[in-house]
Amino acid sequence: MENPLDRAALDAAMEAVHHAGMPGLFAEVRDGDQVWRGAAGVADVATNCPVTADMRHRVGSVTKTFTAAAVLQQAETGRIGLDTPIGRYLPKLVPGERGAAITVRMLLNHTSGLAEYLPYAYPSLKAYPALADTGPQSLDDHRLTRFDPTELIEMGVTAPAVGTPGGTLGVYSNTNYLLLAHLLEQATGTTAEQYITRNVIERAGLRATGFPAGPDVDGPHSQLYEAWFGMIDPPRDYSVYDMSWVGPSASLISTVSDLNRFYRMLLSGNIVSPSSLAQMRRTVRVISQEGTTIDYGLGLHPMEGPGQGTFWGHGGTVWGGGTLAMTRADGKRQMAMAVNMQRWNRLDSSSRPQPHPIDDALAALLRVAMYG
Repeated sequence: MENPLDRAALDAAMEAVHHAGMPGLFAEVRDGDQVWRGAAGVADVATNCPVTADMRHRVGSVTKTFTAAAVLQQAETGRIGLDTPIGRYLPKLVPGERGAAITVRMLLNHTSGLAEYLPYAYPSLKAYPALADTGPQSLDDHRLTRFDPTELIEMGVTAPAVGTPGGTLGVYSNTNYLLLAHLLEQATGTTAEQYITRNVIERAGLRATGFPAGPDVDGPHSQLYEAWFGMIDPPRDYSVYDMSWVGPSASLISTVSDLNRFYRMLLSGNIVSPSSLAQMRRTVRVISQEGTTIDYGLGLHPMEGPGQGTFWGHGGTVWGGGTLAMTRADGKRQMAMAVNMQRWNRLDSSSRPQPHPIDDALAALLRVAMYG
């Protein structure tokens, strides 16, 4: 079980990802009291400014763990019931039979059957994730668009259902977490962002984590290069972007050190109670946005290592950026990593992503970081 940090191996694995084609990446790995922070490559391909391990980064759906923790806190007070129908709280947003059938828990673990709104908000991504007919045009069209979350929710609720509420196989959907943000607002009398900031981010003692005030990332950060499956060549920078298209579902900005601290605090029972944490770790089978099947809890998902026990955490992507944060169940081994390019795999004639050297290099880095 004990695999102390091999700093040379971690440095080499980081460099290998960069040499495989990733412009820049950075990470923090912890094993007990030992801490390694590393970075490889550049934050800006035009200036060759290097990435550093303390940079702030858009962490995408890692945000969902923060939002889920906030909902669990409110469940502990009795203001939200995990098995209460969402229609009882938000009848206008999820009306009728569906509102009566979909519970708060189903939103948290993506078994609501509600569709993803993204292909409707970004029309040229209509086939996402089938991708055959997609183009990146809407990414540029919506750089500074201020989306109304209730309109995004309506797109997901009125779209054809992707499953029956509480079904045995869920489908990952940002619509679920935008609804949870509205639920938090109703339960707390403040915005979801303000509540999460006060009761999750500040409670965890995170100093460099927050929701964006505008389209820019404050503080030292990398550019974010979107390749859109080779259709944007060379990859284009999307670091300046209005994140209202995901809101409290995926808009947080953080650092790898803060993410490790957050998951350490969460998994040791300092953010939600031990019984709430047990609820968060109850998993169901869910189809991810990449089309693979994963186990998913309430804003958390597990990764199993060879003889290393279970790691818990979340991954996230935004246009141009990716993040993964994983903490072993005992809290001793932790890894948080950020990359500054997304969707580097070109598509074959059947619209399936083709293998890329980055894939193997990243997998090797994850093995060294998580399992030693």
